[in-house]
Amino acid sequence: MSADAESARRTAEARAAVAASLASVGSSVDAELRTRAADLHANSNAIAKQEKDLAKQTTALAKQSEPWQKLADTSTKKLNEIGDIQNWAEMIERDLLVLEETLRLAEGKKTPDSASGTNGWL
Repeated sequence: MSADAESARRTAEARAAVAASLASVGSSVDAELRTRAADLHANSNAIAKQEKDLAKQTTALAKQSEPWQKLADTSTKKLNEIGDIQNWAEMIERDLLVLEETLRLAEGKKTPDSASGTNGWL
């Protein structure tokens, strides 16, 4: 065998080895990419399912919150009414105190000492 033929054979073997190595690397990268693509697809389906479940739960929560909001609004109105009643009672009490003081003055009675140490309205 001549030197040129030997060199050509070695070159061909080297090329075949490089091609096989590249094919091996390519197939391992290809397999890894296929695995990742399959995982992404599976995760996408899982996310879509979770998205649908979340939409259902959000709708259910919205329906559930409506009665609670109505109850809160009613309670607020009732509390405001209680506040109005308290204001009305305080106004009646002030009017009664003024009436009591007016009667006391009309009858000419002495001003009673108060718990605060003051003497009447003056």
